[in-house]
Amino acid sequence: MIRRLIEISRPVLWVNTIGTTVIGMWLAGELWTWSIVPILLWVSFPFNLLIYGINDIYDQDTDADNDRKGGYGGAKIKPSETRMIAWGVVATNIPFLIYFAITLPWPAVAWMVAYAFSFWQYSATPLRFKGRPILDSLSNTDYAFPLVFVPFALGVAPVWSAAIGLMAWSMAKHVYDAIQDIDEDRDAGIRTTAVAFGIRGSLMWSAAFWIIATVWFAFVNWPVAIVNALLAGWLVIALWRKPTGDQARKLYSYSVSFPYVAGAVAGVQLVVSLTLDSF
Repeated sequence: MIRRLIEISRPVLWVNTIGTTVIGMWLAGELWTWSIVPILLWVSFPFNLLIYGINDIYDQDTDADNDRKGGYGGAKIKPSETRMIAWGVVATNIPFLIYFAITLPWPAVAWMVAYAFSFWQYSATPLRFKGRPILDSLSNTDYAFPLVFVPFALGVAPVWSAAIGLMAWSMAKHVYDAIQDIDEDRDAGIRTTAVAFGIRGSLMWSAAFWIIATVWFAFVNWPVAIVNALLAGWLVIALWRKPTGDQARKLYSYSVSFPYVAGAVAGVQLVVSLTLDSF
């Protein structure tokens, strides 16, 4: 059961939560602090089970007909697994949130609760942001929330330029990645931003928010801004030239690697800077 829940939590995508948490710590001026360990544990398996387990429960119909599901792009669950996943989400997340409520400053806890609530309601009813054009993209700003709640948890102010930049970046990437599922979502009656805008309209949306992200990143670090612009530009142009669902699926692996590359560029510089400052 544990192995299956880990598979459903999409380990290949844990970088989106763990990476931003670590960068949030570095932006707070800490190369390493043991007080980050409970947060890192939470944003690994438990929180990703919340994100993707709930998504799999509510998207069973569309996932069944989606060839991309069943691998690293997402699990295909059986109806009999629904209860196991739901209880897994509750059992692995609630204890952490109770612990944080007791031990951390209230601004950090407030952003953590918003983090969990937004991802929960992205897939679940009654709000189900996934089926609401524009709101589905806006809700994905939550990927940047660790850049806010981690500094608050460590007793310092967030670097808002980095947080806002990542919020815009997340909005862009969400719609870009959703392009590959336009046909399946449309057939299932799910009207995402990608479904509403179509492929080229979605590419224009993603390009616009990646440009906004690049501007905000430039206020923090020029190399990160440049790398972001180059990678985002290539992804958009590559799909614009061949605007099909098949092409979007081919480019998905490169989109998955985007945060690894950009995060590495940011992370190396932060580590070097913090290391030099310690001497």
